Amino acid sequence: MAEHQTVITALSAVLPDLAPADITSKLEAPKDAKLGDVAFPTFTLAKVLKKAPQMIAAELVENIDQSAFEKVVATGPYINFFLDKKEVTAQTLKTVLAAGLDYGQNDDGKGANIALDMSSPNIAKPMSMGHLRSTVIGNALANLSAKNGYNPVKINHLGDWGTQFGKLIYAYKTWGSEEEVKADPIATLLKYYVEFHDKAKENPELDDEGRAWFKKLEDGDPEAHKLWAWFREESLKEFTEIYDRLGITFDSYNGEAFYNDKMDRVVKALEDKDLLEESQGAQIVDLSKVNENLTPAMIKRTDGATLYMTRDLAAAMYRKDEYNFAKSLYVVGGEQREHFQQLKAVLSLLDLPWADDVEHIPFGLITFNGKKMSTRKGDVVLLKDVLDDAHELALKQIEEKNPTLANKDQVAEEVGAGAVVFHDLMNDRTNNFDFKIEEVVRFEGDTGPYVQYTNARAQSILRKAGVEVDTSNISLDDAATWDTITTLNEFPKTVRRAFLNREPSIVAKFALHLARTFNKYYANSKILADDENKNGRLALVAAVSDTLSASLQILGVSAPKEM
Repeated sequence: MAEHQTVITALSAVLPDLAPADITSKLEAPKDAKLGDVAFPTFTLAKVLKKAPQMIAAELVENIDQSAFEKVVATGPYINFFLDKKEVTAQTLKTVLAAGLDYGQNDDGKGANIALDMSSPNIAKPMSMGHLRSTVIGNALANLSAKNGYNPVKINHLGDWGTQFGKLIYAYKTWGSEEEVKADPIATLLKYYVEFHDKAKENPELDDEGRAWFKKLEDGDPEAHKLWAWFREESLKEFTEIYDRLGITFDSYNGEAFYNDKMDRVVKALEDKDLLEESQGAQIVDLSKVNENLTPAMIKRTDGATLYMTRDLAAAMYRKDEYNFAKSLYVVGGEQREHFQQLKAVLSLLDLPWADDVEHIPFGLITFNGKKMSTRKGDVVLLKDVLDDAHELALKQIEEKNPTLANKDQVAEEVGAGAVVFHDLMNDRTNNFDFKIEEVVRFEGDTGPYVQYTNARAQSILRKAGVEVDTSNISLDDAATWDTITTLNEFPKTVRRAFLNREPSIVAKFALHLARTFNKYYANSKILADDENKNGRLALVAAVSDTLSASLQILGVSAPKEM
């Protein structure tokens, strides 16, 4: 960051034995802005210099070249730097506007691949609000990976295998109809699935029928396979409509079925290392050597069938071969924590050097108006319905605020979908939260529409000005400007921190803070007044718009220019 570089240079001159990276790591913002803009604590120097921190601070200040600052003062054990606000403001605005939407981009990843296992809905079931978190957190982490110089590979590990397909095939063949499925595929298949479970409560042997049909599917029975392929194809059509509305694409749709012929390799690798043990007829891996609290990993059931663990091990190995990932991130709910601890433990027992590059990215539960959701019971809140409702609520507010807006239906779609995505991502990833749509799709408060509206306001100012923004002569140093500038300067650091913590909410909270800071600036500044500082103010407006747009882009939220 430009303003820190000046401080680092000044301190390096008086502390030649301290590496610039060490100086950088110690810099902090004073608790009160009146104390300065950047602070350097001297506690850690006391032991080396054998002096009290207060004395070190006072002596260093006497020797620091202060020509690039308003002033530099010692306040107890801290050296406080008051930056040259005009200079920092001009430099910041030039930096942001030269980069545009690429502001905050770095090359830390050097093009290495990051695999992201995300979204992963089950075939023949609709996408519900329960799928939202993995989908949008995964997408934001992919965007953050790219912003930090990595190449994200987004994998939709579809739930397209398992006993539930035997149950569904049985239900379809027993009481279903082709005509009914074709009319409304996913809703009808869900109805059959729920009906099967209801009937199985009264008649438990139905579960045996379901298992028998799944065994046929596993054995390559043509009728079973044809029905399975049809259910999968119809599901993907519906999923794609939702993904299009959310602006999300994938690099791979390889689901569970893809790994059917890739599990023998896992079993052989475990046998070669003498890791497989028999337990009550099943094949397991004892994980107590890695972690005494972990239960054994089940690799094969008593009937010889492989399990989720075998499949996930096969997927991990395939992805390493296929993508040579630097990191493999599994964006899956927190309730699966033990499964991923087991997965990593098995990979480490296989002596695979990349075992530590596998990361589970857990997240909390989402409730809808205070209630949990369940597919089996039919208590499903469909994501499509939520996006439709969000669209309607956004359109209603747009018609009140800007009834003559030309493309208001398109903007309402961007605002409605953006509101749903932003609300999810502004919550800390591991927290549980409740979703109330009326609170989510508001143009005021801590919402996505508030950030989008702030950006649209900035764009409106630039349109009214009708001039090309010029960064050659900027001279701004008022307090409202400085608050916005210091916030803009935080963005590159925010991008790094959000990625390192695998936490998109850091970007969402930054966007809200920048929007609030800018709106305060807007309320206290005559931006379009014709004076010598008009060009500088317009540069600030353009820089805010670029940075808000870049933030929303990371989160997977559109930034309409008019609202």
